[in-house]
Amino acid sequence: MGFPRRSLVVGNYCHDVLLKDDVVIAESLGGAASFISNIFSLLSIPCDCISIVGSDFSYNHSVFCSPIVSNTSKTTVFHAHFYSNFPENDGQPVSDRTLKRVIACDPIRPTELPNSNLGKRFDFGMAVGVGGEILPETLEGLVEICDVVFVDVQGLIREFDEIDGTVRLINLNETKFYPLLSKIGVLKASAEEAEFMDVEEVRKMCCVVVSYGEKGCKVFWKDGEVEILPFSTIQIDPTGAGDSLLGGFVAGLSLGLAVPDAALLGNFFGSLTVSQIGLPKFDSKLLQRVKDEVQRRSLQCAQHRAGDVNELWFSKPLGHEQFHESLNAIRHTFSLPVQECRRDLPDMQNLKTTSVNHSVKHQCNGQSLLHDPVYDEAAEPLKGTQ
Repeated sequence: MGFPRRSLVVGNYCHDVLLKDDVVIAESLGGAASFISNIFSLLSIPCDCISIVGSDFSYNHSVFCSPIVSNTSKTTVFHAHFYSNFPENDGQPVSDRTLKRVIACDPIRPTELPNSNLGKRFDFGMAVGVGGEILPETLEGLVEICDVVFVDVQGLIREFDEIDGTVRLINLNETKFYPLLSKIGVLKASAEEAEFMDVEEVRKMCCVVVSYGEKGCKVFWKDGEVEILPFSTIQIDPTGAGDSLLGGFVAGLSLGLAVPDAALLGNFFGSLTVSQIGLPKFDSKLLQRVKDEVQRRSLQCAQHRAGDVNELWFSKPLGHEQFHESLNAIRHTFSLPVQECRRDLPDMQNLKTTSVNHSVKHQCNGQSLLHDPVYDEAAEPLKGTQ
């Protein structure tokens, strides 16, 4: 299998607040960089991370790469609103979640990146912004120091309402990032985000990975496409699912897997992530089994691989279905960490909660539901919100 290839993850850590019908049900460390670096660390993938937070950041012992602390802004905060009855538009459900950026930390500028004068310093680079922190010039700088760059499209097409921070998406070809697509290797998008770009055009410039939740994902490239099977799971919180998919995907490539096998590993970690609230915890025995299976699989891939080792290899190698079966068996052999209380978002009637504009003091079986919140008090609703 050889040594894992080194990655650079660029994106801010943030603080996520989950609300059900405008009532806080949980708070946790968030941001794509936290989910991705978590997986890299657990799989022993060498990784550097560039993230900016405020002095109010309280998750330092939970992250695997220390962030840059800003003296001019607070940590990025997102409110994810879930509803018993979905909001509707002309009789059609809009979404099961409304996302609002309540506080925005400083953007990551090219000067925060490692020195580009030394040339290509990383095998893989990842631009994974969530709150507008990735700038076009920062992405260009990342391209200069990384062999292959992976980009989460959410960091390119999100806009934020000036009054309450509600996230909305814009067309990718209307952004300043569009001319840079030919310089990157892979663009990842959710099915919803993919509607804001022309996949057929984008796949001519770079590989595209589109996630479809419980239906798995699909990988598009200039000359073809391949569907990747999902893993069944019970969704508790969708936050971080796409981030974990991307993290598992890049980790798989770093460990020598072919693109379809790496995407399968991404689906695997995405399915584990939605089964928990916030940054997921994984059974150590499960992780060891996964490592062993990935190592075995990478050796199989090496026997069939042809061409430059730096090329992204797209065709399904022999044994791909068996690799899925093996990961699925591991998935069902180990139970996930027991939740301290019921946290199933669609039905939270029995969970003790506190209104958004009061101090958050959730208790369940004598244990605090919150994990190192940035604030002792829940964020006050913005003007114009309930």
